[in-house]
Amino acid sequence: MFVVNDLPPPVDPALLALLGRAEPATIGHFRHTGFMAPEIRGLLPNRRIAGTAVTVRCFGADTTMIHYALGKLRPGDILVVDRAGDLKHAACGGGVAFAARAAGCLGIIIDGMATDMQELREYDLPVWARGLSTVTGKRQFTQGEFCVPVSCGGVAVEPGDAVLADENGVLVLKAAEITEAAERAIGMQANEKKTMARLRAGEKMPDINGTNARIAEILSAQAKGG
Repeated sequence: MFVVNDLPPPVDPALLALLGRAEPATIGHFRHTGFMAPEIRGLLPNRRIAGTAVTVRCFGADTTMIHYALGKLRPGDILVVDRAGDLKHAACGGGVAFAARAAGCLGIIIDGMATDMQELREYDLPVWARGLSTVTGKRQFTQGEFCVPVSCGGVAVEPGDAVLADENGVLVLKAAEITEAAERAIGMQANEKKTMARLRAGEKMPDINGTNARIAEILSAQAKGG
């Protein structure tokens, strides 16, 4: 059975530009939901993308729906692929990556396998996956779903969600959550640069972040209690 829905409205480009200035690992200092499993890793280094989720679910060897999605992707989209537990068949190789990039897709995130690393590097389309496989998916035309709610890396992803990904991992947010999360992270990143300057000047991290002061308080209380 095939399920095909319309594309979601794209996330506001201004919000995505703001989100792209934040690092997922910085947001991970204060947020604990929306992060995909760490096994889903970036296959190309030094990439960060922020875009609109376009979702696909495909089963086993049949990756027909990924090819269907290649005809629908828009500039600024990120293809998020639910493999329904399949860890044998690669859902993305050189041809899929080239076609996705030609459509303006920012990247592909797969809860499963990819292949053709040399071509992925050559075509420079960021791909996140659980690993690599030499066994590729095929267009078997048996079943698949397009623009439906999916699960990817243990995270529920709906078409139109915002996705932020870099070599540290993948984060999924609702558009309404972007401003608060991104601005907080950007502020933390700016403060970190100030901390680095203080460390270069000779200060110690536990003095800067209050660890030493708090431990002194605890030790003092323990001594009084004893």
